[in-house]
Amino acid sequence: MQLIAPDILAEARGMTSAMAGTITVLGFALWLFGWRWHRFWVVAGITLAAGLIGMNAGRTTGGTQVMAIGILVAVAAGLLALELAKVLAFVAGGCGAWLAVQWVLPQAQELWAVFLCGGLFGLLLYRLWTMLLTSLMGALLAGHAGILLVEQFWGVNSSDWVAQNVAALNGVVVGFVVLGILLQAVSTRDPEQTTESEKESEENTEDEPVPTPTLTKAATASGWKLLNSRKAT
Repeated sequence: MQLIAPDILAEARGMTSAMAGTITVLGFALWLFGWRWHRFWVVAGITLAAGLIGMNAGRTTGGTQVMAIGILVAVAAGLLALELAKVLAFVAGGCGAWLAVQWVLPQAQELWAVFLCGGLFGLLLYRLWTMLLTSLMGALLAGHAGILLVEQFWGVNSSDWVAQNVAALNGVVVGFVVLGILLQAVSTRDPEQTTESEKESEENTEDEPVPTPTLTKAATASGWKLLNSRKAT
């Protein structure tokens, strides 16, 4: 398996350096801020995919309003993106568990229970799967676009070089994926933990007693002297 595909590099060889640089920056942002901006990535990805599907569907049916169909499908999917993300996570987890059990135990029965369990695990591990997917996609985008930039500036034949170093590049991509997951987990705090810590700090500030002002010996002595002087007069 080739994570950095020479065929993709050969097809994208005519890409401009500005476009390759933009894709590199986008891939790096997706790799580093995948979970922190996961709502943006989910909405943008589902909207783009739905728009492309709608335009292809309108083109195959021979309709004249291809652009209108694509825009309407994209808007509808964008409005339902966050809800669809949880549904897709449930379906993906269930299908993955179904296929894994069928591959290990071909004669297994009652696979609907396996599908439901896999879907529930997909929802429970939604954050981990989102980090894994965004880190992988960001590493692949930045890797392909970065190699194209190197080819344009240094004149290296990227397809041949990638074909000769498949194992090393796969190891580098896997390492960057793991590093991206760790960085996303460290840089992003759980909102429930932040709210709990804020509530605890507020409770501590409310429970602290209000300090009462105390008079020093010098202040009391000066007060007595002033009182005696008034009595003498």
